Amino acid sequence: MNVSEHWTRLRAQEGSPQTVIGALIGKQKGRNIEVMNSFELVFSVIDGDIIIDRDYYNLKEEQFKQVFSDMDFLGWYTTGEVPTERDIAVHRQICDINECPVMLMLNPAGRKGDQLPVVLYESVIDVVNGHATMLLAPLTYTLAAEEAERIGVDHVARVSSGEAALNSLVAEHLTAQRSAIKMLVSRVRAVLATVRAVRDGALPPRPALLREARALANRLPLLTSQQFRTHFYNQCNDVALMTYLGTITKGCNAINQLVNRFNILYDRQGMGRRMRGLFF
Repeated sequence: MNVSEHWTRLRAQEGSPQTVIGALIGKQKGRNIEVMNSFELVFSVIDGDIIIDRDYYNLKEEQFKQVFSDMDFLGWYTTGEVPTERDIAVHRQICDINECPVMLMLNPAGRKGDQLPVVLYESVIDVVNGHATMLLAPLTYTLAAEEAERIGVDHVARVSSGEAALNSLVAEHLTAQRSAIKMLVSRVRAVLATVRAVRDGALPPRPALLREARALANRLPLLTSQQFRTHFYNQCNDVALMTYLGTITKGCNAINQLVNRFNILYDRQGMGRRMRGLFF
């Protein structure tokens, strides 16, 4: 998902498909590799060759080691259909960081039905025309995801495929909860209206009904306990934190767009001044 988001974001910003490169981090035990996260890498294109910015990687390595101290650098990712010579050249640079890195290639235009358009490769040395040559051999992998991730991906996949959003598992679960809460509210209002009518004398007292209402009220949890306050405030803080993070993200996006437009305007003005200087 990180690789797809990286490629989609650059395509939306640049207006055309772009090559993306990033690092894969996770855990390795023997021949078993578990890729758990990733981050983007900065690179330059010089004479058609991709050069990884090692200073940027070293900075990001220090940062992710502070957060994910138990994870290691496992390899890199890119986009495309099949590995090319340029990908092998980048893989040689990655070998300077990890002796045996893996390469994850995502094909954005891939259509494999129920299979993900993702292929993992490892480097092998083979003799080609009498010379030792690095080649990339495909690896087998299994997809592991948590329950929350599976639910979110199912919801996004159903919506993006053109189906109604109500067909997703998330929408069905939320719809069922909404119907149950709506029914509960309506019945609580009916009980409250009956009790008020008995209090005001509009209805004759019915002791059996009032005892049932009293028993129902006694079954409700005590909302004034310290334990309830603790859980309630924790949930409020979590919701407020998520709201603040969303607001900060929108603000950062707006600032980024403002800076990009300012740079475009500044470049145009600078070009106009340079062009006028040529004629005068």
